[in-house]
Amino acid sequence: MIRVMVSGAAGRMGRAVVDAVNAADDMDLVARADPALDPDGTGQFASVADAIAVTAPHVAVDFTQPDVAFGTVCACLDAGVHCVVGTTGLAAEEMAELERRAGAGPANLLMAPNFAVGAVLMMRFAAEASHYLPKAEIIELHHDGKVDAPSGTAARTAGLMDGDVPIHSVRLPGLVAHQVVVLGGLGETLTIRHDSLSRESFMPGVLMGVRAVPTRPGLTLGLEPVMFG
Repeated sequence: MIRVMVSGAAGRMGRAVVDAVNAADDMDLVARADPALDPDGTGQFASVADAIAVTAPHVAVDFTQPDVAFGTVCACLDAGVHCVVGTTGLAAEEMAELERRAGAGPANLLMAPNFAVGAVLMMRFAAEASHYLPKAEIIELHHDGKVDAPSGTAARTAGLMDGDVPIHSVRLPGLVAHQVVVLGGLGETLTIRHDSLSRESFMPGVLMGVRAVPTRPGLTLGLEPVMFG
């Protein structure tokens, strides 16, 4: 049984992760950590450090904010707790430090810009198509509460593709997470689109990451290495 802590448990993604872990037969939700929560003696903590000390989780799942995630993940890795992180927007130097800590210590780290299986496939298809069609642009659309732009998914997609791929960001109420990749060639275009219609779409990938991270030393970027080997 995998003992799981959810950091950011009071947020929208955090609540979805809590429900998914509770429904998984091979996982035990031992801690919910969030400054918005009042400690209640039943696995609910305001502090990640307190949650780790009291419940000794095997894996922490972090869906917080960029200014919070770095400290949270450092604390988990230093305590020997594997981490699955969906928070995007961390600075390059923070990413480098997390990679160093994951490589030097007993705990592993898996960070993905998008945990929807369809989104991972979309990125793979777009990267493959870019070998054959010379121009492309990305339009990414998210809810108006998303703080980073472009999204981590769009940046990751562009980084996997050939050439310079412009990214256009849209933030509007009513959206969840959507991305369109439009590629153009001589007399033709190809459109690859992925839509997350609810936050539940990310949960199979999150659980996949929780199961995989204990056996993947160091830093794993994206779900691609887990899905495709």
